Amino acid sequence: MNPTRRLAPLPLSDVTVNGPFWGPRLESNRRHTLPAISEEIQRIGMYNALDLDQPLAPLPFPRGKDGVTPVMFWDSDLAKWIEAAAYSLHTHPDADLEAQVDALIVKLVALQQPDGYLNSFFIRRDPQAKFANERDWHEMYCAGHLLEAAVAYFEATGKRDLLNALIRYVDLLASVYGPGPSQRRGYPGHEELELAVVKLWRATGEPRFLAFARYLIEERGRQPVYFDAEARTREADPGEFSQRTYEYMQAHKPVREHEGVVGHAVRAMYLYAAVTDLATETHDAELLGVSERLFTSLVDKRLYLTGGLGPSASNEGMTRDFDLPNLQAYAETCASIGLVFWAQRLSEARPSRVWGDAMERAIYNNVLSGVSLDGRRFFYDNPLESRGGHERFAWHPCPCCPPNLARLLASLGRYVYSASGDELAVHLYAAGSARVTLGSQSVTLSQETAYPWDGNVTLSLGMASEAQFTLLLRLPGWCRNPSLAVNGEPQDLQSIVQDGYAAVTREWREGDQVRLNLPMPVERVYASPRVADDAGLVALQRGPLVYCLEGADNEGELHSVAIEESATFEATFEPGTLGGVCVLHGPAWLDDSAAWGEPLYAFAPPRRKQVLLRAVPYSTWANRGAGPMRVWLRQTSGEGR
Repeated sequence: MNPTRRLAPLPLSDVTVNGPFWGPRLESNRRHTLPAISEEIQRIGMYNALDLDQPLAPLPFPRGKDGVTPVMFWDSDLAKWIEAAAYSLHTHPDADLEAQVDALIVKLVALQQPDGYLNSFFIRRDPQAKFANERDWHEMYCAGHLLEAAVAYFEATGKRDLLNALIRYVDLLASVYGPGPSQRRGYPGHEELELAVVKLWRATGEPRFLAFARYLIEERGRQPVYFDAEARTREADPGEFSQRTYEYMQAHKPVREHEGVVGHAVRAMYLYAAVTDLATETHDAELLGVSERLFTSLVDKRLYLTGGLGPSASNEGMTRDFDLPNLQAYAETCASIGLVFWAQRLSEARPSRVWGDAMERAIYNNVLSGVSLDGRRFFYDNPLESRGGHERFAWHPCPCCPPNLARLLASLGRYVYSASGDELAVHLYAAGSARVTLGSQSVTLSQETAYPWDGNVTLSLGMASEAQFTLLLRLPGWCRNPSLAVNGEPQDLQSIVQDGYAAVTREWREGDQVRLNLPMPVERVYASPRVADDAGLVALQRGPLVYCLEGADNEGELHSVAIEESATFEATFEPGTLGGVCVLHGPAWLDDSAAWGEPLYAFAPPRRKQVLLRAVPYSTWANRGAGPMRVWLRQTSGEGR
């Protein structure tokens, strides 16, 4: 209600995504990932933690530093699964799945306290500690995920029980935290509630929810920092916490003064997604400018080629500009998902290739790396190099990534298109279709494409009568020579491209076709000389897909492989490899360890022999068991000795 954004995503029920690439992935998410997560959250005890009739089991993970246990976050993991199920119900109604969610909602509603408070850990395990440590204990973070689930389930089914419960909880939080004389000037330690409350505002149109979101964002980082006072209230030293800097939670200064993306990567992504929402809903050009500047800085200085971010495990986040180690890369799956959320919101506010390219890069590489092809195993961190010990897990003590992946993939249609009264934007290319009302005309847009294996995209329009509107088509930055034709007539891209989107405005009619050709040669990619870990190295990319070498396909030690500057590579679709992928083939040189012999050091370089390199999409690595992997490769200008 009261939409003020330039563009808005289409309802999931009006979008289909299929085709040779996404069809199997989305089917796996629905048939395997959702049930696998459900089995694990029941096994670990998340269901029983909600049930007042069930005795509490001992904590499976004891409280550690700052009193934190992953059990504190269980409500958020459960909520993300409910949200993923809701998105799945939009596109694939399933009575059994809906009944399972309904049963969980009954437990959640029964657990809620008379004042609206709803958090299973503090209600059942530590009721005296409610609102005592928002810096570390994630009450508002869990509330945000429950709220997102409630809005999603209401939109999918029309059922309001969980939504009504979360409205009461949000009203409680807004009475506790705020600028009033009897309120605490607090905000989440782990951002998430901010963007969820904006979703609630959009679902209900109630101004108090947008006002609460504005408070949470604008109050963050103001001096004196709230978390100092909160610590003193519980008789703790404000400086004695695990990270020792409020940059960790982006509370070091007010948001409008942020100069770069710092701290915990997931928290930052959720915050800036919410900042973008608030800016667009309130027409705040200054705040939107802050978001755009921070995003551009991230892309230019701190983003991995794969769309991962946050190189450090110690803070699950940022270090310094151009610090992008490969072997130690953290690049949490959830952080890339958060980047997708942020990029999508910027694309709605002002379509630009910068945001769209980053969204595509993250989805096709770092995000999809986070889940196995069978949909049952997951990565938390996504390095760009492995010596063979990195494997996906079936579950994790802090299982934030699996349900986050599930909800993103189940809602993929929302990232492909967005629309306004007279504009339809195509941000991602994927086989399928969309229904949208432009002006007073109902329009169907169909995409035929094998993307990302092929760069040919045909968009066909269906409508009852003529209608004038603008079709916005992202021209990816990785494509050097795109071409576009409408009903066979070539278009002058130079005259219609703005911020990397081709804007085709005309009177459209039934049967019109747009053909977009995005040539996909194999490209060499080089990092800035400021990135020490990639000095002298090269990566291979084709279309939006970053490629890697795996030990399963290649001879010798991968660090000993070098490719020539002049070597050419061919892409061949292999239906029997990794579920069907384009594999890159080309010549390379390998340092011959057998010819070297036993000495540790010598006075001559190693002999080289020529080998055939095979590279697979990074997103598919480690699906054939643990083994070595590299994205960045050595490059040589000469032949072997």
